[in-house]
Amino acid sequence: MQDVDAKARSTGSQRDSDLEARRKMERSFEAISPFEFRHELIKLARGHQRKSAKAMLDAGRGNPNWVAAAPREAFFALGQFAMQECRRVWDDGDLAGMPRRPGIRDRFQEFVSENPGLPGIDVLAEVVNEGERKYGFAPDEWLHELVDGIVGDNYPTPDRMLTRTERVVAHFLAKEICAGGVHPDDLRLFAVEGATAAMCYIFDSLLANGLIERGGRVAIMVPIFPPYVEIPELDRYAFDVVEIRATGRDAQGRHTWQYPPEEIAKLADPSVQALFLVNPSNPPSVALDRDTVAQLVRTVREQNPNLMIISDDVYGTFVDGYRSLMADLPYNTMLVYSLSKFFGVTGWRLGAIALHRENVFDARLRRLPKSEQEKLCKRYGTVSRNPEALSFIDRMVADSRQVALNHTAGLSTPQQVQMAIMCAFTMTERGERYKQLTKEICHRRMGLLYDGLGLPLPNLPHDADYYTEIDLEHWSVNTFGEAFTQYMLDRYEPIDILFRLAEESGIVLMNGGGFHGPKWSIRISLANLDDEAYAEIGHHLKAALQEYVDAWRNETQDTVSKHDAE
Repeated sequence: MQDVDAKARSTGSQRDSDLEARRKMERSFEAISPFEFRHELIKLARGHQRKSAKAMLDAGRGNPNWVAAAPREAFFALGQFAMQECRRVWDDGDLAGMPRRPGIRDRFQEFVSENPGLPGIDVLAEVVNEGERKYGFAPDEWLHELVDGIVGDNYPTPDRMLTRTERVVAHFLAKEICAGGVHPDDLRLFAVEGATAAMCYIFDSLLANGLIERGGRVAIMVPIFPPYVEIPELDRYAFDVVEIRATGRDAQGRHTWQYPPEEIAKLADPSVQALFLVNPSNPPSVALDRDTVAQLVRTVREQNPNLMIISDDVYGTFVDGYRSLMADLPYNTMLVYSLSKFFGVTGWRLGAIALHRENVFDARLRRLPKSEQEKLCKRYGTVSRNPEALSFIDRMVADSRQVALNHTAGLSTPQQVQMAIMCAFTMTERGERYKQLTKEICHRRMGLLYDGLGLPLPNLPHDADYYTEIDLEHWSVNTFGEAFTQYMLDRYEPIDILFRLAEESGIVLMNGGGFHGPKWSIRISLANLDDEAYAEIGHHLKAALQEYVDAWRNETQDTVSKHDAE
């Protein structure tokens, strides 16, 4: 009997030692970005794939597995017409000329008539016609901008954004992102290489123009896309970050992912110079509700009127009736939008920064001390004869090319043309149907995931369902009780379940704590895998949690048995 007890103690000691070694290894990953941590999980999942011959399921990244086909076909149809126009001017085999404006609209109409079956030609014709009817563009000027742009034979002119393309994208943002709350003619846009480039340009220009000094105080609404927190922590900025936490819960104690009044109240402090948010949020994928927006608007207008708000609205099209903060606080808000998710164009790098023509950023520039303004005049003196009058959005353009290369700034013109076609397409009847399809995909996959989990679908008003964030601690308390939950928290690291899923099931998810969400939460992208994968993910996630429960029950039973034996 003593030998059996000694063996049991030895086995238990080895198990504890192995567990502590694993916990130490897992803790070493907690400081790195969740996107870098994901690479480690992918290695484990590929190992499982090789052993089991089952496909890896990577629900970690937000790249959608659909593409907007119709506007792409229109883009390629435009390319064919554009090359026909180039060869019309100069055709020397592999060499052609630059397209010319006079008569181009009539020639396009002939091209449409002669190519009725060309994929995308009907959408392209509708985009061209809408530019003339809806926006009043002169036919030859509009079509030549598209043709010359897709050929890419000139520097972007104006460098901030092509003139008519800017108007099309402004109408898209005003309608689809701002719900008609701003007039498109009041928006000034800077076309950029996706929202990631927008972030780099914004942070750099805020610092370069003294709108936020190194060490200045900023607020960030969390959970959030991690770089919004990681960039301010860089030594170059060293911002003093105030987190505005989405700790709201409903009457049953479930997350609403909204911001309680006491959190929004943090913005009343005038020392908070800027607010960064992703709306709808990433990863909860829930838009601000009207009560939160109303309090935020009151707080800014009454207590912190000089607050600069940077709102990343990339997921706005996935929420019915979405309305950006730009619509309610146009003076204070800089809108950032990327076409990557809605149109499935992450590889194209398409995005825009939008500011109202009357905005707090320009107002704050005018209020800078004279010495600071003189320094900035020297910085931008090569760009303008009146650098003191240069708007903040135009300063961002210059800063994006180290000022000295401002004359070659701007997003490539083929990218801008694709952006114009996609935005114009969305505002047609076919575009409305496309938008509804993308919403249905996300909602359907959310249902399949929760079916696999064996849980009721969360009732989350204003949800995009592009991602979901699951709080495992809250789930555990409500499903298995406080005793088991405390055991899980004491024995394991929050990312342990991600390692288990990768090693045992070939499933890659992301840790919600890395997005400054609840420590024991996980983030699942609902956009990048086939529908059936989400039921499988739910099933394996439930099974992984059951492993913790079984271990707890076994240890509890061992303790009881040992007590009875004594």
